[in-house]
Amino acid sequence: MPNDPLSYESIKSSISEGAEMLNEPLVQELIQEITADNENSISIIKCLLEGKITDEEISEEIELRLNIVRRILYKLYDAGLASYKRSKDPETQWYTYSWKFEAERVIEMINNRHSEIVTNLKEILEYKENNIFFACKNNDCRCSFDEASENGFICPKCDGEMEYMDNGPIIDQIKEEIDLYENNGSDAGIAAEKNS
Repeated sequence: MPNDPLSYESIKSSISEGAEMLNEPLVQELIQEITADNENSISIIKCLLEGKITDEEISEEIELRLNIVRRILYKLYDAGLASYKRSKDPETQWYTYSWKFEAERVIEMINNRHSEIVTNLKEILEYKENNIFFACKNNDCRCSFDEASENGFICPKCDGEMEYMDNGPIIDQIKEEIDLYENNGSDAGIAAEKNS
């Protein structure tokens, strides 16, 4: 997730303005993760928000192959960000799918991710606070006291000596990130990956 603080209020207000929400970095990232398509997803959703409701209309509007439009729409549907109604043309007997982008679900999904990140950060914080760590002088190898003592305080990567590592700065950083999430709904980045 991006490192720019962004309040959920700005996303909520942009939802009421339709396509404006698609300019929000958190929204763009969520959609890209769901569809795995950076190029076309936003264009397809803009079409939906502007009233193009069938996959054929969208395909014509953005000059994109119909199968790509359908693939992205179905990915959005699977994630709960799109819904559709199926109707049968009485003359041709073909089915037409009318799609709708479920903008309000975006907030719900971002809030859920936000909660997962806070929970993960709190678990990491508890682990870091309740353990003593040792690090190798020669490389980036870090071990808990138990792991280091099992190896005789010798680095498992290079056989170098392992020394006590002050965990204070990492703990402070995790606490700051938790505070950012809990106090203003910002996205502070995922410390879990770089601190675990």
